[in-house]
Amino acid sequence: MTRQPIRVLIVDDSASVRQVLSSILNDDPGIEVMGTAADAFAAVRRLQNELPDVMILDIEMPGMDGLTFLRKIMAQRPIPVIICSTLTETGSRALFDALEAGAVDVLPKPRIDTRNALIETADRLRHSVRAAAQARLRPRQARLPVEKKLTADVIMPPPVPGRARSETDRIVCIGISTGGTETLREVLTALSVTCPGIAVVQHMPEKFTAAFARRLNGICAVEVKEAEDGDELRAGRVLIAPGNRHMLLQRSGTQYRVAIKDGPHVSRHRPSVDVLFRSAAQYAGANALGLIMTGMGDDGARGLLEMRKAGAHTLAQDEESCVVFGMPKEAIELGAAQRVIGLARVPQEIMAWPHLGRGAAGDVAQTA
Repeated sequence: MTRQPIRVLIVDDSASVRQVLSSILNDDPGIEVMGTAADAFAAVRRLQNELPDVMILDIEMPGMDGLTFLRKIMAQRPIPVIICSTLTETGSRALFDALEAGAVDVLPKPRIDTRNALIETADRLRHSVRAAAQARLRPRQARLPVEKKLTADVIMPPPVPGRARSETDRIVCIGISTGGTETLREVLTALSVTCPGIAVVQHMPEKFTAAFARRLNGICAVEVKEAEDGDELRAGRVLIAPGNRHMLLQRSGTQYRVAIKDGPHVSRHRPSVDVLFRSAAQYAGANALGLIMTGMGDDGARGLLEMRKAGAHTLAQDEESCVVFGMPKEAIELGAAQRVIGLARVPQEIMAWPHLGRGAAGDVAQTA
């Protein structure tokens, strides 16, 4: 049977934005724009006749703002919603409120100033729509060329067996994407200041990661910050990769630090989980715990396997607790994850990691 295209409703008061978004999405044979609306009231009229698979929604609109509209939708009949707003550049609280209200993802308004910007915008938008269409919700012109999918080889060479030493502290590396903002908040708020240092790659727009880190820092016992080049990764500290830049783990003597680098997209992402995981395999080895969580695609699967082969302990979030069971599924099928665990168990695993025996664990197991 032919798979039906993902049907999308675009709600934005800007006619030019509606046109650009429609053009990008309709250029993908697997996606169909079923309609557009200039405000929430027009969108409600559309929803009375048919429901889309995914809705793209602006925050700043006349009449009823997007956040109010989102809350009404999620309370009455949940639909996967992607917030597309200029507020991603300022890290507005409204975006975090939208994620807490049930939005699947947040994206900046499309950039069309250069061909490369348009290609990146199109790729990210289509990826987000496909991910949103798979999300597990809870009540509350000529076709653009496809960006070549690169591996972590473009950022750093593969890890050298036996290079990592064991006398440094233990650390945790987390890769997470769609549905990850609230998932990460749930994990980090449950940690104490005695937790090992944590490096996080969350697929998130540029400039949004700094505000995201500040917000988490205000509600967590641990220190949370957007990573800067040379930052030390130490106990009680969580470093989040800045949007649109890669983050690598490095070692300085017996300390771990992070390097922030530009470079091409890896596994179609920047920052890429594969890049972080490869650097952990190379410089931390058995000192590292790798954890891959909710998200679409396969970014991080190969890197997690490299970590496992280097002696690291590797975990994947289970399907039941994922918003999108994509990245963990790919890692599990690749044999990269030693165990599959539920979200509720993640904080316990992180806190216990410094005290576990060294060396890789055995076969994959499912832990509630």
